This record gives sequence, structure tokens and C-alpha cells, in this order.
Amino acid sequence: MAKLCIATNNLGKQIEFRELLADWPGTLVYPQELGLRLEIEEVGDSYAEIAALKARAYASASGLPCLADDSGLEVDALGGAPGLYTARYAGLGASNADRWAKLLDALAETPEGQRSARFRCAVAVVRPGSTDALTAEGTCEGQIAFAPRGAGGFGYDPLFFVPEYGCTMAELPAAIKNQISHRARAVQAARPLLDELLA
Repeated sequence: MAKLCIATNNLGKQIEFRELLADWPGTLVYPQELGLRLEIEEVGDSYAEIAALKARAYASASGLPCLADDSGLEVDALGGAPGLYTARYAGLGASNADRWAKLLDALAETPEGQRSARFRCAVAVVRPGSTDALTAEGTCEGQIAFAPRGAGGFGYDPLFFVPEYGCTMAELPAAIKNQISHRARAVQAARPLLDELLA
């Protein structure tokens, strides 16, 4: 049975990947199950580069094929920020509430209709012993709400309003989020790469 290491220690992401790949016939394993906790400096000019960096490191350390992702929130009124720096937007060690407060403060003078944004995600798949990274990307368009709403999801989900559903990402049922989210779309695009691991 093929094994795939999901190269993240973020428990929210681990839950999402478990749900997104529930029908993949291989076995998913996580860094904590392998006794791995790598400190990887996330340097790169794109989400795909950073995802590949993480996938290579975990593939080398685990001896297993690895899937890693990198994602960010791009706000048009902020010139695409926070983008690649989404996780560090309010500084290292900041809480979600800190990040939300900084984003809402930056958009305090931005009216409804000018708060368009998107979540973007790239996933990378790397086999052990190889440096070649196969990548796929997904996006989800929305708007930044004026206040956080909802208790689901993680990260910026409570601020990300999805117009076609009339609610934030954090208010969506998991079944719907796992069809439309940036991470869901990136994983869907990567499925042919993952199916090759079973060959």
C-alpha cells in the first residue's frame, strides 16, 4: 500500500488533507507519527517554490513521498498583501486575533465592494531521492468581511466572505468548504500526481 507523508504540523491543515484525500486509496501519514518536526525556513518567490521546499525536506527525512502546501491570502486593496507573508503578517507568534485585527485595521477605510480577495494554495509532491517537485495550484475568490464570523476552519477563514454562499469560510459546512476552498482545488488538481504514486 502506497504511503504519503503530509508535510505539515498545522493540525487544521492535517484535518483538511485527511478529509480531502479520504478517497485516495493509499495511506496518509503525518510528521508527528514519524517523529519528525522540521524547522524549514520558508524562502521562495512563489507558493509553489515554498511548498516544494517543504516537500523535499520531508521526503528526504521520512524516506516517503511527500505532499506539502503553501498558501496565502491576497487582498487587492493591499496590492496583493499579505500574500507569501500571510502566516507572519502580524509577526512571529501572533495569534489569529492579532492577524485579524491587523488586516481589519489596514482595510478600515476600504468600503464594501472594494474588499476583493482570494485564497491561493500550491501543493507540491516529491518522491524520496528526487529533487523534482510536481506542483498544482488552486484559488478561491471572495471578499474581506468587516468582522470575523463563524467558528469553523482556521487562520483567516472567519474574515473571508464567500459571496455565492452568503457567509464566511468559517461558517461553511466542511463538506462545502472541501469542494470550493483553495486547498481543495489545489488537491483536486494534484490528484493525477498522487495517483501516479499508486502505480
